[in-house]
Amino acid sequence: MQLNKTQLTQMLNVALEAAKIAGNQALLAIDTTDISIKNGDEIVTQMDLICQKLIIDHIIKHFPNDGIIAEETNEGEILKQKPQNGSDTWWVIDPIDGTNNYAHKIMDFTVSIAATSGGEPVLGVIYAPATNLSFTAIKGAGAKLNSKPITVSNEELTKFSHIAVGSHFSKDHQASIIKLLEMVKFRNLGSTALHLAYVANASLICSLSNQAKLWDIAAGVIIIEEAGGKVTDWHGKAIFPIDEASYNKENYRLIATNQTTHSKILNLLRK
Repeated sequence: MQLNKTQLTQMLNVALEAAKIAGNQALLAIDTTDISIKNGDEIVTQMDLICQKLIIDHIIKHFPNDGIIAEETNEGEILKQKPQNGSDTWWVIDPIDGTNNYAHKIMDFTVSIAATSGGEPVLGVIYAPATNLSFTAIKGAGAKLNSKPITVSNEELTKFSHIAVGSHFSKDHQASIIKLLEMVKFRNLGSTALHLAYVANASLICSLSNQAKLWDIAAGVIIIEEAGGKVTDWHGKAIFPIDEASYNKENYRLIATNQTTHSKILNLLRK
């Protein structure tokens, strides 16, 4: 089903409301939330589930037929509810991106919400509650930071430019990553969504992710693309479209850049 600009704007407003409700609640509870380990290797907090429910309840109140893909369940599995009654829209939700930061009272965490239709993101919201920054985009209408238009930079790879690199890179790429880090200034803020938002806002020239999940990237991809940037996997192929119904925690290797540096960084990773 083709969504028009009016519909997308209404959806974006609801997503932004949901992100702020959940993000501000997480901020208020950062000193008191319970922390545990899920699946033996990931930190999760009580607020992840609480914030996710706040987001889903707010979205379903307005769009009851839409589907949901979200990170958290009590059993540590993906939460998935298929669209119904003719809808093909899926909401892709990360209630707290940067949970490890949040659990350690590091304020670099975000709420990431995207909507997809036909396997492609059609809107995205990344909200950073500690700084009250809202990065948003709808398909075909550009990207914004707190309602002001933003674009990616045209900065080259230099010793003054900044890139974000995620954690846990495999040995076959370590040499390439080290070479890249010798050329630029390196940042890791602990939130993939925040890295992507800062590429869109021209703060970073690139974000590299090795083990990103769909909910980490769906909002950031459309925000970057609407800001004039480029996002592919490490082979230069597009991430989307995807089959939302079959998604089951698969990892994505993501290169998100301005137009100036994409091919150069891609070539470095191939060596």
